[in-house]
Parts: sequence; C-alpha cells; structure tokens
Amino acid sequence: MQVIRTILWIALTALLVAFIAMNWTTAPVNLWPLSDGNYLHFEWPVGIVALLFFLLGSVPMWMLHRAGRWRMNRRIAALENSLRAMTASSSPSPSPASLAPAPTESHETSTKDPQ
Repeated sequence: MQVIRTILWIALTALLVAFIAMNWTTAPVNLWPLSDGNYLHFEWPVGIVALLFFLLGSVPMWMLHRAGRWRMNRRIAALENSLRAMTASSSPSPSPASLAPAPTESHETSTKDPQ
C-alpha cells in the first residue's frame, strides 16, 4: 500500500510541476483596494496563483477534518474509559487465597467391579 501511495504522490507532484511550468506567464493580481482608487497589485505566474489559492481553499476543509477527528478520538477515549470503569466495578477483584492453586487430590482406582 505504501508503494501505491508513493507512486500517486509522485504522479501528483509531476502534474503540479507541469501545470506550473506550462502556466508561467505572469498575471496581475489585485489583492486589496487602496484609498486612492488603486489596488495592492502583484504580478505572479498563473501556476503559482492557482496553487496558492487552491491551498488557501483547502485549509478550511482540512481544519474541519482535524476537528472531527479530534472530537471522535475524545469520544472513543471516553467510551473506552467508561467501559473500563464498568468492567472493573462489575467483576470483583480476586482475593489472594483464591489465586493460590488448588491442592490436587490423588484418586486411587480400584480394579474391583462394584457389582
């Protein structure tokens, strides 16, 4: 499974590098309007802009995923702790005398027929 994941990451990286290389022309990016009627202006390559805004768009979903995972881990831990507490309280702890091995009795077998 690790090999497949590595191959997929390599393929994704190659596609990303190819996309950025094919779209290396610069494009004007107006980030924020200023008081004089102009904009805070940068000229970045299109591939970098696309990658940057893709990553910015995926951050909220990543954070939602991490929050859900954290919540589920807390829930699982609480359920495991309650199960441990229930099993510990329902089964009495064995006394040291009951933990000692029982003495073995030797039974002599008779060869007489009981009739």
